[in-house]
This record gives sequence, structure tokens and C-alpha cells, in this order.
Amino acid sequence: MKLTGKAIVYGDNVDTDVIIPARYLNTQDHGELASHCMEDLDPTFVKRVRPGDIIAGGSNFGCGSSREHAPIAIKAAGVGAVVAKSFARIFYRNAINIGLPIVECDADIREGDEVEIDFDSGRLRNITRGTEWGFAPFPEFLQKIIAAGGLLASIRERKG
Repeated sequence: MKLTGKAIVYGDNVDTDVIIPARYLNTQDHGELASHCMEDLDPTFVKRVRPGDIIAGGSNFGCGSSREHAPIAIKAAGVGAVVAKSFARIFYRNAINIGLPIVECDADIREGDEVEIDFDSGRLRNITRGTEWGFAPFPEFLQKIIAAGGLLASIRERKG
């Protein structure tokens, strides 16, 4: 699987409270969550993000509480993947569970760069800058979970 999108860049320690503020956790509506994604950190995010865009973060992306709402809000906003130097482990697992592709890679990505991610080969290309990095590709079972749209959808597919 390959994905190409424009980068929206954030720094280190982007926590779940700024990805989706706690005041919006009273809904399970994905569209409603998406409409408030990143609003405390970047009030322009929802207006700027386009389907398939890529969030690029620094270290410890998704730290904070274990709320599954955070990756849901990101995915529902249209983000195709998140690339970061490192992820909080609970965010990493929650992202996989809901089918949001995430990549741990210390790549030089700047705001607006066009980025291509090849999940099968473990290659990330910054098309804008002409640079490339490797990352550990997902094992096949995780690729199937993401392709199905998340863990529950994957289980439903297997049960047929």
C-alpha cells in the first residue's frame, strides 16, 4: 500500500488533549470529533486538512490519556497517516485498532512537503525535498487490520 499527501507538521509531545480536547469526549460521532481535531493546538487544522494529508510529528506523538477518540478524530478528519519520530504506545495501539496508519521515522518533513509512504517496502520519500528514509514496515497481520479499516472490521472479515 502506498500513500501520497501533503504534510501538516507539529512538534514533540502532541498529546491526546490537544488532538481532541476533553470537552468533546461526550460524543462518539466521528464527524463531530473530526470537526474539533487539533483545535486547541492549531485552530486552522480542520480548514486546511485535505483527504490523504499526512500529519508529521516529533517525539512522543499521542502522549497523554488513552482515549481512542484521538486517532478516530485524526482519521475522520481525512488524514491518511501520521509520521512521527516516536509514538506513545497506547496511541500507537489505538491507531492500529481503528485503522489509522502510523509510521515511526525520524524524517525531515516540513509544512506543505509532499510525502509518499510505501507501507509494504518501509520507505518514506519526501518528494518535495528529494530525500528518502527507511522504517520498519508493518507485519502482514497489521497491514490486514489497517486495510480492513481497523481491528473489529478485520475480525468481521475473517469470520466472513
